[in-house]
Amino acid sequence: MQEPGTPDRGVSGAPSALAVPPRGDMLLMPIVVLAVSTSGPLLAAMAAPALAVAMWRNVFAVVAIGPYALLRHRGELVRMTGRERRWALGAGLLLALHFATWTPSVRYTSVASAVAIACTQPVWVALIAKGMGHHVPRRAWWGIGLALISVVVLTGVDFSLEPRALVGDILALLGGVFGALYTVAGAEARRTVSTASYTLLCYGTAGFALLVACLVAGLQLVGYSGDTWLKLLALTLGAQLLGHSLYNRVLRTTSPTVLSLVILFEVPGAAIIAAVFLGQTPPLAALPAAVLLLVGIGVVISSRPRDVEPAPPLE
Repeated sequence: MQEPGTPDRGVSGAPSALAVPPRGDMLLMPIVVLAVSTSGPLLAAMAAPALAVAMWRNVFAVVAIGPYALLRHRGELVRMTGRERRWALGAGLLLALHFATWTPSVRYTSVASAVAIACTQPVWVALIAKGMGHHVPRRAWWGIGLALISVVVLTGVDFSLEPRALVGDILALLGGVFGALYTVAGAEARRTVSTASYTLLCYGTAGFALLVACLVAGLQLVGYSGDTWLKLLALTLGAQLLGHSLYNRVLRTTSPTVLSLVILFEVPGAAIIAAVFLGQTPPLAALPAAVLLLVGIGVVISSRPRDVEPAPPLE
């Protein structure tokens, strides 16, 4: 019998797409949005090289979760099959590529544009699902078309205002694509691997790959100001740990469709933070395209097939 306060669930045990989330989880959702919304502004405000920032946030995350994972899941880590390790390590490499493209994007274009374009991740997840043989509803294709057209319009507006911004838009778009691939690979790994074990291997792989990239590029890895280190710590604790942890907590009782739609509020959230603390005001010409982009992504998310993994926040 269903306990009071828990959402209705379908035959698969997953929360129903139309169920009202528990009150406690509804109160946590704004915290998730706020946590992930700080990522873009913090990245844009840091003086450290973008790849180094991406590397350190993963290293800090491994340091934070490593003791727990090794203490509680050591046996699982030892017994993991070759398939499980390949998917977890592959997801880590894709996460490194996501950070390697997304992180520098906010240095070239506005935080609002970079976040909005990177949020196309659910669109790419749906297209990957189609390629893997899943059914993508007709309504989702309308959303995909609207989102992609909006991206073209938004990048055109940015290019007309500042050609350099087009580089940031392209990097953000690649960040969304790699984020979608990371989501798909992670879904395969998490079929049989606990979140703690998966996260340790994934973040560890991403951190190591980014470290190699930093060394090859000859980037400065230490010697930053205290302000930069504090921002790196805030990025790790907020977007990487708090945002993801609470997302996974709420996902236990809340429909992925509802939560994924809520996460879209990261776009205006990041834009407001960037406007207040960085003085970045999005151009008026870009606002209609950004709104249509969010509408298209919302249509894709709300049309998500039941057997397609939702796209969690990556930032």
